[in-house]
Amino acid sequence: MALHIHEACILLLVIPGLVTSAAISHEDYPADEGDQTSSNDNLIFDDYRGKGCVDDSGFVYKLGERFFPGHSNCPCVCALDGPVCDQPECPKIHPKCTKVEHNGCCPECKEVKNFCEYHGKNYKILEEFKPSPCEWCRCEPSNEVHCVVADCAVPECVNPVYEPEQCCPVCKNGPNCFAGTTIIPAGIEVKVDECNICHCHHGDWWKPAQCSKRECQGKQTV
Repeated sequence: MALHIHEACILLLVIPGLVTSAAISHEDYPADEGDQTSSNDNLIFDDYRGKGCVDDSGFVYKLGERFFPGHSNCPCVCALDGPVCDQPECPKIHPKCTKVEHNGCCPECKEVKNFCEYHGKNYKILEEFKPSPCEWCRCEPSNEVHCVVADCAVPECVNPVYEPEQCCPVCKNGPNCFAGTTIIPAGIEVKVDECNICHCHHGDWWKPAQCSKRECQGKQTV
C-alpha cells in the first residue's frame, strides 16, 4: 500500500509541470521592442492617384476642384494625371519699380520710382536744377536726368576772370590785347613807350597789338 501512495505522489508532481509548459505561448506576452519597430515599418497610405490631388500641406482635393498649391500663387485644377496649373505670361516688372507684390499669380508692381537721383541728390519729376554754374538739368519722367552744358563764347580779352555762380568767364576791363608784355585796351591807340604807339586788331584780340614807331621824345644830349 505504501508503494502505491509513493508512485501517486510522483505522478502528481510531474503532471503540473506538463500542463504549465503546454499552456504557455508567445501570444500571452507582448512582443519585444524590436518586433514592434519592425512591424511599424510597412505603413500603408491612401493612394489618391486618379481620385484626387494632395497639396504640400496634405490637403486632398477632388477631381475638377480648383486650388492653390503651397509653392505657387497660380491656381491649379485637379486632374486625373495630377494638378494642372496656370502658367500665364506675366508682364515684365518696370526696372524702376520699388515695391513688388506677389499676392496674385503674377508679380505686380505697386510703386514706381517717381524721382531722379543725380550726384547723391533726389529731384522730382520735371524738376529743373543747376548742379554747377555751367550745367542746366531736368529730371525726366523716365527717371533719368538730362543736362545741357553751357557753350561759352570766347572772351574778347587776354585776362578773363571767373565770377562766383557764373559759368562763363568775363572781361571785367573790357576787350584788350597784348602789346609785348603790356595789356592795352582795344579801340584806341596806346603809347607803350617813348618810341612805340600800339593798337589792338579789331576783333582779333588774341593777336599781338599792331605797333608803329614814332619819333622818340627822349632827352637830347648837347
